[in-house]
Amino acid sequence: MRGALFIVSGKVQGVFYRGSAREKALALGLAGYAQNLPDGSVEVLALGDDIALDAMEEWLWQGPPAAHVTQVTRRPVERDALHGFATR
Repeated sequence: MRGALFIVSGKVQGVFYRGSAREKALALGLAGYAQNLPDGSVEVLALGDDIALDAMEEWLWQGPPAAHVTQVTRRPVERDALHGFATR
């Protein structure tokens, strides 16, 4: 399945970023996960169609109200299908 791996940097931990990303991904029909990384960034794997992935990337730049995003990197990935969207 086609998807994207995003790394989101800035003030993105401790601000409900992963939970908000999960809500947005589910609303867009995406599967995958969001997890905190040791360096303070958040990794988001999203699988689905290109339009939904582009919308997710746009949302990742905003995040929840308390977040302050300074960078979003995107790398295409091919993965086996996942079901649902988890926070780790």
